[in-house]
This record gives sequence, structure tokens and C-alpha cells, in this order.
Amino acid sequence: MTIDCLVLGAGQDVGKSCVVVTINGKRIMFDCGMHMGHDDHRRYPDFSLISESGDFDNALSCIIITHFHLDHIGALPYFTEVCGYNGPIYMTYPTKALAPLMLEDYRRVLVDRRGEKEQFSSENITDCMKKVTAVDLKQTVLVDRDLQIRAYYAGHGLCPNLGCTPYGSTLFIGTFLLCPSPWLAQKTPLETLI
Repeated sequence: MTIDCLVLGAGQDVGKSCVVVTINGKRIMFDCGMHMGHDDHRRYPDFSLISESGDFDNALSCIIITHFHLDHIGALPYFTEVCGYNGPIYMTYPTKALAPLMLEDYRRVLVDRRGEKEQFSSENITDCMKKVTAVDLKQTVLVDRDLQIRAYYAGHGLCPNLGCTPYGSTLFIGTFLLCPSPWLAQKTPLETLI
């Protein structure tokens, strides 16, 4: 099995989480975040590295959002509504419920408080979220005949995801928490992930 990773953000920095993993021809974008410390081209991932022509629908098999924090979802409406990605997007139900609130708050802070040029509109956020398929914890979703995904609990936020192909499984965790927390659910046993 061949696995390639293209790190578009959060490789050696906090923020702008965006990793494109290629597993035997299937290209999965894990997260589509933004960097809140930048107000220039470094704010969003360089999507031209995925497709120079801008044909993102054919360049990616799907997008999986690990959780609702802005460093994991902040560029998603920009990528779907401005750059034109219309392919499958998956996230858990809680993430889908909270993402529009986080994105709209971020948009208002940038435009109303800081006076920056709008990167995406409220309508863009709504249209983006209409493209999302919500996934239950431990639910297996068939993306296509060669790719399925499953959400597991990681201890940070709500859920990371597992991408499975006939060639094997790949675990991607957007962020994790190693210490116990009385507010969050029990961690997923390691044996479940192997």
C-alpha cells in the first residue's frame, strides 16, 4: 500500500490544519482550516498544490473534517464557494451543528470588527454546509466502492476519522487529548483502531 501526504497547513505550526492523504489513488483532504494569526495569503492553505487547474472535484475523493475548531474548518466555505469544490464533505453531527456558528462568528469579527475584506459571505457558509454529509460516531460511510470512513472519539473536541480502503486502514486524528477529562466521553480503545 502506498501512502503519500501533502501537508498544506499545521505541519510545523498551530493552525491551518489541512492534510491531503493519497492512499492507492484515493485523495482525502483531512480538515480545511485557517490560520488566525495571518491576514495575508498565509491565512488559508495553498489549494493550487492540490490542482493547478482548479479542478478540485476530480483532484479529491472527499474532504473529512475532524472537528469544528476554526483551525480545522475556517477555510471550508472559501474552498467550496470561492474556489469551487463540490465533492463529498464529511463531518460528525455535532461538528455540522457548530461549524456554521463558528464560521459566522469568525466572518463577523473579520469584517465588522477588523474591517477586513470579506473572504466569504453568510450565504457562502449556508451553501457550504448544505454540501456536508453528517456522520454518527462509529458509523461507517461508503464514499465509493473503494473508500469508506468511520468516526471515532479522540478526546479533543468530538471525533477524528478513519479512512478505510480495500488496501488497509489509515487513522487521521486532527487533534488529540491524552489526559482524562470528566467532560468528554471515554476514549476509543486502541484495539478498535487496529
